[in-house]
Amino acid sequence: MNRKQLGILLGLVVMVGGAGLMVYQQREHSWQPPSGATGGSLLANLPVNDITRLVLRQGTNEVNLIKQSDAWRVRERHDYPANFTQISEFLLKARDLKVVQTEKVGPSQLPRLHLAPSGPDTNAALVVEFKGAGDKTLSTLLVGKTHLRKSARPSPDGESDGGFPDGRYVMTAEPGTVSVISDPLESLQPRPESWLNKDFIKIEKARSLTVTFPAATNSWKLSRETESGDWKLADLKPGEALDSAKTSALATPLSSPSINDVISGDTLTGGVTTVSVDTFDGFHYDLKVGAKRNDDLPLTVSVSANLPKQRAAAKDEKPADKDRLDKEFKAQSQKLEEKLKQEQTHQGWTHLISSWSLESLVKERAQLMVEKKEEPKTETPGFPQPGEAPHP
Repeated sequence: MNRKQLGILLGLVVMVGGAGLMVYQQREHSWQPPSGATGGSLLANLPVNDITRLVLRQGTNEVNLIKQSDAWRVRERHDYPANFTQISEFLLKARDLKVVQTEKVGPSQLPRLHLAPSGPDTNAALVVEFKGAGDKTLSTLLVGKTHLRKSARPSPDGESDGGFPDGRYVMTAEPGTVSVISDPLESLQPRPESWLNKDFIKIEKARSLTVTFPAATNSWKLSRETESGDWKLADLKPGEALDSAKTSALATPLSSPSINDVISGDTLTGGVTTVSVDTFDGFHYDLKVGAKRNDDLPLTVSVSANLPKQRAAAKDEKPADKDRLDKEFKAQSQKLEEKLKQEQTHQGWTHLISSWSLESLVKERAQLMVEKKEEPKTETPGFPQPGEAPHP
């Protein structure tokens, strides 16, 4: 290769590299406004440990999260326990929010960014107030429109898509200064139900199930002798056969339900169905289920337990195994006591549970049986059936 060819090759490399740099800069420019990035923290001095109240307000929607005796509660739900993990994660996230860029925006432009300080319309900002002792406001954050990053590739139909969220327009106490942060804060909602502690009772190792409907003929009771044993129906009538495929799901009823919302007190309406469950761990549950509300079922719960205080030693137990078994029994007893204490906190409330969570449990007696198949009708050759004309 001579010098001329080498020079041409180097020139091509420089051109390709320059074009690549231009494309990279254009992509970066597509999601950052012209004013540039600052790179600092938006609320770097937020005293997270001093916050005792968190207020989220947008238009007519408002939720107050209040810290009482080291426990967070939702005031709009009559001080029902709030999701501590969700709140703590948001507070830490708020303290560490990174500013991508800032720019000066006049008051007339704030509604366009959904940063209007007040008003019932959809352009109003989501106002977040961080309050401390004496209800003193420590900081205020106005959260506005989601920032969308446009895709570099066109959609299959040739039209540009709306992009995907990669940040949020926000504003602090500094008037007229709008920042873009690098987190879209998609889970930040001014709805009380979105901040509730969704953990609920967890019924495991059921030993007996009794479901009492308003109509006595629909009621039933199932029991079994071991955790892996088959369910037996009390008062099995002639001609009835229990469908094991339908009762298999009853081994762990309400094993992982989630709360959609709560109502203070016992506000069940309509015909109430009662469910009583006893477990092999010594727990007893009394559930009352009211009439369906949209896709939810209202439910109240009462929990008690009869937990053994001492371990019953086996007849052939070796002395070498005693210490190990005693430690295992003590650890299991503490676990069950903590479970009882936690589940009893749900007493005195009406919980709204997704109806599908209770479908396998709240079945009428006939729905637990093997479906009877109709036998095909047989016709005798040469003889007319009722309503049929005689054969010639």
